[in-house]
Amino acid sequence: TLRRTNLGSLREGSGVNLERAVSASTRMGGHFVQGHVDTIAVVAETREDGNAITFRLQPREKSVLRYIVEKGYVTLDGASLTVTAVNDEEGWWEIMMIAYTQEKVVMGKKRKGEDVNVEVDMVGKYVEKSVAAYFEGSGASGGAMLEKMVQRLVDQRLQNTR
Repeated sequence: TLRRTNLGSLREGSGVNLERAVSASTRMGGHFVQGHVDTIAVVAETREDGNAITFRLQPREKSVLRYIVEKGYVTLDGASLTVTAVNDEEGWWEIMMIAYTQEKVVMGKKRKGEDVNVEVDMVGKYVEKSVAAYFEGSGASGGAMLEKMVQRLVDQRLQNTR
């Protein structure tokens, strides 16, 4: 835990987000967060925009960027937030927080140079593993469906370039 998170740098009085688990009888929607930290990111920049702040984050492990997509979500210090921009080449993504959210979550008080715990979307990981299994030959079940999806995407791309 200490190698993967920023918990070792917390001091007495440091803020943390603590949320109760959702029960199976609760209506579910939106972002699904497990509480498993994938890596740490550093706040590379903050920009004020009216009552909102945009945070630019750079992950310690660049490989997590493949799971971060614009309008998707990323969990930062336990709070699930919507991604507003991603730049894979430069190795960063951004989120924007309105004043209300800034007051309610630890991330809203972070400043340039501070570390943030990052949890990426687990669905992206499952999709990646399934696709890799298919192309490596161990995905016999569902392979035909995946092959049709890939072929449709290739056909659409070819049609758009003509």
